[in-house]
Amino acid sequence: MRTVLGLLIIGLVLMVSSCVPTRNITYLQESPTVKNDSLITIQKVQPPYRLQINDVLSIQIKAPYDPELVSMFNVGTSNNATTSNSAGGLYFSGYTINQHGDIRVPKLDEIKAIGLTLEELRELIEKRLLAEYFKPNADLFVTVRLGGLRYVMAGEVSGKGEQTIYRDQVTIVEAIANSGGVPITGDLTNVRIVRQYPDGVKVHHLDLTQLDVIYSPYYYIQPNDMIVVDPLPQKSLGTGTTGLASFTTIVSVLTTLVTTVLLFTRL
Repeated sequence: MRTVLGLLIIGLVLMVSSCVPTRNITYLQESPTVKNDSLITIQKVQPPYRLQINDVLSIQIKAPYDPELVSMFNVGTSNNATTSNSAGGLYFSGYTINQHGDIRVPKLDEIKAIGLTLEELRELIEKRLLAEYFKPNADLFVTVRLGGLRYVMAGEVSGKGEQTIYRDQVTIVEAIANSGGVPITGDLTNVRIVRQYPDGVKVHHLDLTQLDVIYSPYYYIQPNDMIVVDPLPQKSLGTGTTGLASFTTIVSVLTTLVTTVLLFTRL
């Protein structure tokens, strides 16, 4: 009898420990520093992004008074807006920053782009065009944009692999939602962002279950970020992610154990 009682106690302990607490799978929970219904002020204007190796750029040059000269610089640019703005289209018609940090622009040859902001690169290209090809009254108009905000999802997520969002600013919550979200077995309390910097790679940790995360300087992702979500310990236990699943599994195991014990005690 004591053996059966001991098995029941062990089963209850395993069931409680194997269930995933709601607080570990709920995004942006309120905290003492953020009161209920209070206005939350966040810094939506992030520091300008500095271009990195492998970034893909869309560069468009317009001059209504000299269209023939403009056509020399827009070589390879598709006339189909949908194709040219897609990730696949920009791979062929866009400008990729090579391993030396340069892009190759028709007639301008190589331009050092790494470390510049989009605005700085635009001004540099415009300055060279005006100095070497266009007249001051040409009404030159240059636009430089990233070919989408590309990032990679890895770990315990619904959609793994490279993702692209065509916006200038994207939060980590939006990035995860865009890839299908995190299943119940994913650990939201320690989401890692693996980010590239000119001098190497750094890892930043975020707790997405706390509303305070919106104040983090890493709440907005950057191009080429890798977002990694680790699995919860409950997944490795294999006893189930919900109370019902755990209960069903443990009852089955306990039933087998009790039956075995009773058979041996009667022999």
